[in-house]
Amino acid sequence: MLLCIDCGNTNTVFAVWDGTKFLATFRTTTEHQRTADQYWVWFSQLMEHRHVPVEIDEVIISSTVPRVVFNLRLLCADYFDTRPMVVGKPDCALPVPPRVDQGTIVGPDRLVNTAGAFDRHGGDVIVVDFGTATTFDVVAHDGAYVGGVIAPGVNLSLEALHMAAAALPHVDVTKPQKVIGTNTVACMQSGVFWGYVGVVQSITERIKGEWDRPMRIIGTGGLAPLFAQGDVLFDRIEDDLTMHGLTVIHRFNKEKS
Repeated sequence: MLLCIDCGNTNTVFAVWDGTKFLATFRTTTEHQRTADQYWVWFSQLMEHRHVPVEIDEVIISSTVPRVVFNLRLLCADYFDTRPMVVGKPDCALPVPPRVDQGTIVGPDRLVNTAGAFDRHGGDVIVVDFGTATTFDVVAHDGAYVGGVIAPGVNLSLEALHMAAAALPHVDVTKPQKVIGTNTVACMQSGVFWGYVGVVQSITERIKGEWDRPMRIIGTGGLAPLFAQGDVLFDRIEDDLTMHGLTVIHRFNKEKS
């Protein structure tokens, strides 16, 4: 079975793929100090709890945090007796190389989202990923990543607001009942929620304005379903898009070898 690992700035997700479907998906906080042994204890106990046998023989990793990759490699070597594919490394090929400015390093998460979106929807797609940053990835007609937009993430903006203004509290991200807040928390929630609805609408419309053909918008990431309530922002919401992209890249490399 294939283990897909997506390591982001905030969370790391492990998902077990049997070739046709994901058998289990687990999420933990991203900590570069976590050792291979700690990963194994956490992962094996959760697999046992789900009654899924640990029969991992292949691993693919996407990581926006380079410092964690060393211990993930050790995990693969010590407990799965395998050498993982790592998206962004020379020995992990992409179905279609990105077309960006020379010397630009594209984040592995954006490459994986591109592969997943193209496999499911074809080209001419905008992927909006609500993570630590909110990213907009443009997928060309042939499946190439050709650029996009990076904006501050929702929770990052809330944290910055709280830290810069001592009188403002921490608040949960939620859809407010009204735009006009009648207390501090409601005002902050309205600003964040409707502010990001506006951000998504404005940026996607501007991207479409620069494109020469119709485009679809795919939302992914933990907060995508929440913002889908705000307006007709997305054509589809796919919470497993990144993991699907990892299986696509893994399959491409296996078929290529």
